[in-house]
Amino acid sequence: MGAQDGPTLITSVQRAFRLLEAVGAHENGAPAKQLARETALPLATAYHLLRTLVHDGYVRKLDDGVFVLGDKLRALHTDGRGQALLSRVRPTLAALRDELSAPAYLTFYEDGEIRVAEIVDGPRTPRVDLWVGFEDAGHATALGKSVLREMEADAREDYLSRHHLADLTPRTITSRLELLRRLDVAPLAPAVTDLEEYALGTVCVAVPVYSGDVIGSLGVSLPADRLSRFDEVRRRLIPTAGRVTRSLSLTI
Repeated sequence: MGAQDGPTLITSVQRAFRLLEAVGAHENGAPAKQLARETALPLATAYHLLRTLVHDGYVRKLDDGVFVLGDKLRALHTDGRGQALLSRVRPTLAALRDELSAPAYLTFYEDGEIRVAEIVDGPRTPRVDLWVGFEDAGHATALGKSVLREMEADAREDYLSRHHLADLTPRTITSRLELLRRLDVAPLAPAVTDLEEYALGTVCVAVPVYSGDVIGSLGVSLPADRLSRFDEVRRRLIPTAGRVTRSLSLTI
C-alpha cells in the first residue's frame, strides 16, 4: 500500500458526529451559530446537518431556537448500555456452557414480559428450539418459572392474569394453583426445573439473577436423558448466577 493509503472517511458523517458532540456538551442546548463556531463548520453546513439530525430524531430543536439531543439518540445510549452489560457476562455464560456441555440462557423481566436477553450455545451444545416465544411460555420454562418465583405476589398475580397457561406438551402445568404450589415447594430451590414442559426431550434448570432491581434468570437446557445431572448443574449454576449479578450491577 502507498504511504498515502488509509481508511476512507466520509466527511459529512464526521461533521454530523462533531455537531452531536457539541450539542451534547450543552445541558440547556445551544443555537446553530454557536454550534457552527464550536465545530468550525460553515453556518450553512451546520444548519443543513442540524435539519437532517432533527428530521431523523437524533437532535431536537426547541421553541427558542436552541438544539438539544433527541429521543432517538437517548434510546441508542440506553440500548448501548444494555449491550455493554451483556458483553460483561458473555464470557461467564460461555464458560458455563463449556463446563456443563449445555447451552446457557439469560432472561430478564422487563415491561411486564419475560424475555430472552442472551443465549450462548455452540455446534456441540445447540439451543432448544424456541418454537413458542418466552412471552407466552413463562409458565412452562425453568427460566420463566425462576423469574415468577422471585416476583412479589402482586407482580406475579399481574403476570399470570395477562398470560394464558398454554398446554405446550403433555407435561405442561396449566393450572395456576398447581404452578404456584410447585414454585413454593421447589425441591432444588433456589433452582427451578422444567421437566419437558416446554419441549419434549428437553429438561432445563434455572436460578435467579438480578440487574439492579430487574429480576432475571440464568439457566441451561439438557437432553432429558441427562436428568441425573441436575444436582451437579445446580451446584454450578448458583455461584455463576452470583458472578453474573455482580457483573450486571457494576456501573457503566
